Amino acid sequence: MSLSSPDFQQNFFQLFGLAQSFQLDAPSLERQYRAMQMVVHPDKFAHLPDADHLLLMEQATFVNEAYQTLRSPLRRARYLLKLNGVDTQEETNTAMPMDFLVAQMEWREAVIAAQQARDANALGELQTRMQAETGGLEAQLADKIDAGKDYAAAAELVRKLRFLEKLAEEIHAAYDEIDN
Repeated sequence: MSLSSPDFQQNFFQLFGLAQSFQLDAPSLERQYRAMQMVVHPDKFAHLPDADHLLLMEQATFVNEAYQTLRSPLRRARYLLKLNGVDTQEETNTAMPMDFLVAQMEWREAVIAAQQARDANALGELQTRMQAETGGLEAQLADKIDAGKDYAAAAELVRKLRFLEKLAEEIHAAYDEIDN
């Protein structure tokens, strides 16, 4: 088998030929991913012996994991911090600034109220506000990781983004309940 296959020793950025930074050239990631899929997708090489097919499946899994990680801002930030030896401590460090925690409680109360009132417009407004807040945190992450190399501050921002990710899930669940 003579395939130009991924090097499992590479980090995800190297795999796709991208700069190791939070800000990402998304179209380039997409192009590189599609090209890599042409090389490693197991269905394209079903005629190969089982051992080679198994290797392709492992490579395809690696490529998919790398792609999913890099295309998600939160997962990309976690990965960059990990590459720089920083644990985000999302499971153990739930300390947050009081104003952020108060805002989270207010947002959750607003989601519950909109859900109980079956008010899709209110949920839409909350979702828009949450997306703006998320965008602001992602811009701060780019600054902390790429420009400042302030990984400790970036880890706190990742924990905040995780809170907002959970809030987004609650908003989607509220939409689903209203639709049913």
